[in-house]
Amino acid sequence: MRNMRMIESSGNVFVDLGFDPAEARVMAMRVELMLRLRERIEADGLTQREAAKRLGITQPRISALFKGAWRDFSMDMLLTLAECAGIHPQLRV
Repeated sequence: MRNMRMIESSGNVFVDLGFDPAEARVMAMRVELMLRLRERIEADGLTQREAAKRLGITQPRISALFKGAWRDFSMDMLLTLAECAGIHPQLRV
């Protein structure tokens, strides 16, 4: 442990892992949407089955969302799910 050194984070774990900065930003946005969706589902007190029905996807997809399987969800899919959940994300340029 004495030979370990700490490196300050860039603020984006995907950049820290070596991803291209542009790709890392999109990945971080996908993860943020996934977290917001999970928070909404939990706040509404829905089971995974109820959430799947409301969002128009299968329960295993909700399970993947809850597990943080960010590679399984495109940005388009997450934006659509967010709208269905009443989150209404917006893009600012």
